[in-house]
Amino acid sequence: MRTFLFGLGAWLCGLAVQAADFDYALKPRALAAGVYVIEGAVADFEPANGCNIINTGFIVTEAGVVVINTGPSKRYGEQQRAAIRRITPLPILRVLNLNLHPDYFFGNQAYADLGAYALPGTQRGQKAEGAAYENNMYRLCGDWMRDTVATPATRAVEAGHLQLGGRKLTLLHLSGHTPDDLVLLDETSGVLFAGGLAFHARVPTTPHADLPVWLQSLDQLAALPFRIVVPSHGPVAASEAPITQTRSYLRWLDATLRDAATRGLDINEVLATPIPEPYRSFAVLPTEFMRNVTHLYPRYEQKALGDPLSRD
Repeated sequence: MRTFLFGLGAWLCGLAVQAADFDYALKPRALAAGVYVIEGAVADFEPANGCNIINTGFIVTEAGVVVINTGPSKRYGEQQRAAIRRITPLPILRVLNLNLHPDYFFGNQAYADLGAYALPGTQRGQKAEGAAYENNMYRLCGDWMRDTVATPATRAVEAGHLQLGGRKLTLLHLSGHTPDDLVLLDETSGVLFAGGLAFHARVPTTPHADLPVWLQSLDQLAALPFRIVVPSHGPVAASEAPITQTRSYLRWLDATLRDAATRGLDINEVLATPIPEPYRSFAVLPTEFMRNVTHLYPRYEQKALGDPLSRD
């Protein structure tokens, strides 16, 4: 099956992908002394961007490097590791996957000699869903995925403080975007890697979302002593904008779905809901809104009907 998907994806990529020579052209950008981001396209998975839509990053300490997310493919992980080597000859000390979604960990193959770290729940999710992600990513991205195999994190990390090479890193175990969302704050620079909890100028993704829990986690993020926020998708900000924007959209989405369920609307009626400003300018609208409703609305319907198995 995957061979067929691989061939179909490669055909869909066409000459544009061939011309790109599968080079992600990764350009680390310094956010503070020793702290770098590698920005992805503010878009959806597609061959034109090699399915590179995530912001990854790394922190150079006196002792070595902490890598934050490894991207959507083996090719990405290899090119990310090469980009880090161009910045520093220091060894890589830690590779962190902030959640279970494929673009957070599909580059782990490039770090197989080290093994990636993730929360235990994230590790379980990566193992359970890796094969399905793999098929879908081959379908969406074609030849960019060549030789990529879902490679879950092999090392467990827990919330707390981590002292590495003169830097103090705070790791938080939150949830809402997925059941287990890891967040990293570099207290030395004030750079916050918010993972999937924060989006910026892009509609949030929701396949594993619990909106009320997510909103609580955003409140916890907003209380942290950060200077710069690196969202999972969208522009980096020297302000609370990614947190504030994500919170605003999720509150609207939650209220919209609750109201629709109370009124007994069917899913097609919900999908016809007018999108207010400022969300109409977000990337990947209306496609991602359609996914939001498809993922979440059945749960709201069940709750409105008094189903005891539904979640708040």
